[in-house]
Amino acid sequence: MASIKYNPNGQKGRITYNSDIVSGIVALSLQETEGIELVPAKGKGIKLCFEKEGVFVDISVIAHYGYNVPELAFRIQQTIKQMVESMTKYKIAKVDVHVQSVIFPTENAPAADANAGEAPAAQEDDKK
Repeated sequence: MASIKYNPNGQKGRITYNSDIVSGIVALSLQETEGIELVPAKGKGIKLCFEKEGVFVDISVIAHYGYNVPELAFRIQQTIKQMVESMTKYKIAKVDVHVQSVIFPTENAPAADANAGEAPAAQEDDKK
């Protein structure tokens, strides 16, 4: 559990965030970034470390083919920093982005089956 002292109007008290809340904000920021997916294994995609300097975030993602990987990583870093700092008042010290793999586009199997079904019909017409 992480906590932060936040005193907006001079009131005394402490606001405490569960680390799952911060992790959820990070996941939300990744969903808003086009061209990536979070690594599906639970616990492997997002790692947080709360230190005095701020929050250290470690992200593992899968990039989609056709996107510039350095630009994706920069956008991920900026989005996470902006969203976490604005929603929780935590300072993001560092965001490490690990691109595990790339998803390449595949041809649609149903479209290939539909074309395959048309070819024999055309051959039958040629035989007549």
